[in-house]
Amino acid sequence: MSRRATRPARATPTRRRVVGGAAVAGVATLVAIGTLAGCADDGVQRETAPDTAFPVLQDYPDVEVVEDLEFGSPDAATRLDVCLPDEEAPPVAAGTTEPETSQPRAAVLIVHGGSWRQGDKADVAWRNVCEWLADEGFVAVNTNYRLAPEHPFPAGIDDVRTAVHWIRDDDQVERFDIDPDRVAAFGGSAGGNLASLLGVEGEGDLTSGSRVKGVVNLSGPADLSTAGFALGGVVASFRDIQLDYLGCVDYESCGVAEAASPIYSVDPTDPPFFVGHSHDERIPMQQSDALVDALGDAGVATTYVTVPGTMHSIAMLNEEMRDRITEWLRVTLAP
Repeated sequence: MSRRATRPARATPTRRRVVGGAAVAGVATLVAIGTLAGCADDGVQRETAPDTAFPVLQDYPDVEVVEDLEFGSPDAATRLDVCLPDEEAPPVAAGTTEPETSQPRAAVLIVHGGSWRQGDKADVAWRNVCEWLADEGFVAVNTNYRLAPEHPFPAGIDDVRTAVHWIRDDDQVERFDIDPDRVAAFGGSAGGNLASLLGVEGEGDLTSGSRVKGVVNLSGPADLSTAGFALGGVVASFRDIQLDYLGCVDYESCGVAEAASPIYSVDPTDPPFFVGHSHDERIPMQQSDALVDALGDAGVATTYVTVPGTMHSIAMLNEEMRDRITEWLRVTLAP
């Protein structure tokens, strides 16, 4: 079944940080916009750019959406969609406008936001992300996951892991023409937290199990423990939301808070990260600052883009940001 949506409005990136000793080829060559503010002693490259109006939503008439597929969640009602590229359009190679000579296609798992307690893969904005990535040549897999407070941590991340296993299953690889060695995760807000947690779990090989080869995290909370309160001043109401998600009565007795926080599981074998955050949004930017610092300290190749204003999660996806993420994914998932 084919479904169409239009593209959400977004804002413009102002700063990029490329961190880590093993930088991914091409990441540091993204075209700068605005005025280059300089490079700090830590190797952070900063850019400034004017804010822009939201672009209009876009239509993707050549993308097919296969809806509501069971993928192995304990709750059979928790399902996923697959957005498929135009079969006649071969995937584009990184850094070029030429098609890849190899098939099959890389896959991107999309994890929606909603404070871990709401949101849906079929929401118009998240469906649009799925269609956009498919239009760029990826097999985009847009998953739901069990929601809090009925299903507290680790139910959500368990479902996300299961979705990666489903993507790599032989039946799905054949059905959707997926390269199981080239799988990335994309999430925003709570979904950014889950995508990041998926990225930092485990060690070693990024082509098997629930490991992924890259993570795009937009506005995802990085530290859900009491230590995270100091990162920009997490508001009291959001602390209560986190407690519901963690399944805890209070933080003092919440032993799972660090396990739900990607900042505590970073290691040098983790995949490259693309992190995006707005300066004055609901999730303090210091959360992403701290995650990027931890990734950089571990030598994980990381691209960090911040945007002015209050745009949260996928609301910052204007055309320029989408182009950056698309090229980053092509480089990161190159055969």
